[in-house]
Amino acid sequence: METLLIVDDDLSLLESLKMHFEDIEHEGAPRYQVVTATSAAEALRVAHEVMPGVVILDMKLPDRTGLDIIEEMKSLCGDARIILVTAFHDMETTIRAMKAGAFDYIHKPFPDLTALDIVVSRALEYRQLSRRAATVNVETAAARLGDIVGTSPLIQQLVKEIGKVSASRATVLINGESGTGKELIARVIHNYSYDEPKPFIGINCSAIVDTLLESELFGHEKGAFTGANAVKPGKFELAEDGTIFLDEIGDMSLMLQAKLLRVLQEREFERVGGVKRIKLRARVIAATHRHLADEVASGRFREDLYQRLKVITLQIPPLRERREDIPLLVQHLLERINEKVHKRVTRVPPEVLAHLTRLPWRGNVRELENVLTRAVVLAPGEVLLSENLPALEPAQPELGPHTNGHAHGPQGPGGSALPNFLVAHIDDPSRIPTLEEAERMLIELTMNVTKGHKGKTCQILGISRPTLERKLQKYGVRQDQQP
Repeated sequence: METLLIVDDDLSLLESLKMHFEDIEHEGAPRYQVVTATSAAEALRVAHEVMPGVVILDMKLPDRTGLDIIEEMKSLCGDARIILVTAFHDMETTIRAMKAGAFDYIHKPFPDLTALDIVVSRALEYRQLSRRAATVNVETAAARLGDIVGTSPLIQQLVKEIGKVSASRATVLINGESGTGKELIARVIHNYSYDEPKPFIGINCSAIVDTLLESELFGHEKGAFTGANAVKPGKFELAEDGTIFLDEIGDMSLMLQAKLLRVLQEREFERVGGVKRIKLRARVIAATHRHLADEVASGRFREDLYQRLKVITLQIPPLRERREDIPLLVQHLLERINEKVHKRVTRVPPEVLAHLTRLPWRGNVRELENVLTRAVVLAPGEVLLSENLPALEPAQPELGPHTNGHAHGPQGPGGSALPNFLVAHIDDPSRIPTLEEAERMLIELTMNVTKGHKGKTCQILGISRPTLERKLQKYGVRQDQQP
């Protein structure tokens, strides 16, 4: 039996609600033990004595408002759910009530008590879910390097490579999809490369037009162009002997690529409109979500600059290839999000964690953080709810979309289109290939179509270069053609 505390100074309403909830049965027995109070002081005293599971709290009380005592009520009742009731339709108060931790905020007079019944039932279900849900608390002492979180083999290998890279001053090229944390990796490399603090200067090459980007990178002299009213040091100069991070370098224009190549070759540069040569002392780390080898092949990126940049190359795996790290990432991100939005959402039911693990995460860790932020903001208490998460999509093959202009055959058992090269087997179930056989056949077909070009194969199959390399080795597919 659940204890329900009803607080209202309207004695007739109080008696009606008490009789209503005492008449509700569950499995042949009364569902609620109902206690009442008519003032804030009495409500706090009774709450301390009976420890209710749900509190129906009127906003206007003789001594204090319901909003005034929410915090005290929560501290007295532990995990009780508080439902605020008011006769006034006030948006500002509604927001304040939810912000203060009310489970719900409803208006009276009630046209019927069905809506109130539903809210009370939901509050109790949520309380039970909260008790059942494990607090997200995975041992992470050995699973974090700065903000890099994970224990998957791919992350362990990446951390090893970061350790090696940090011991040198070589130029580093970081490859990875949007949202995988390329700048985060660059900062970790920077932090572990120096025994004392050094500048870390980053710039997004895709966010600034060419005419301004050159000035941002190299600085300008007074009078170099209209509006240049003073000398301005550029990012390369400000980085001193620390790190200059060139994010999304694949979007840099060919003109600026040529200037950057000269800077990397000669290790010096001039400000725009200047003649004085300035030594480049900083280490250069570049990052891109593009396949630069493909950009070189298409003429959009200089091959000589590409060779200069990829002295050491790091590949950041997409989140879908390291799903085992998602529970750790959820814990890590919840800590940060709670602090940022001033909430305490620390419990994640197993089914919610499983739901998060199965989502496609095309936006990678950035998308995960955005999804969690929304769920935390909407959570009425300390439990993350699946209703505030994106819906699961129909299951897709691990290889990703097989579109890109290729014709597809009829629908398979799950409703997804089957590639033409599998259609011939549908009428004979004994000849339908296993998932591994189909994957191998698709990889072989794509490698043949691209004449062995691995970059184009990755693009068509929607997988990363390391994943393709592993699968080529696993299936023994010939790879003695183009890189």
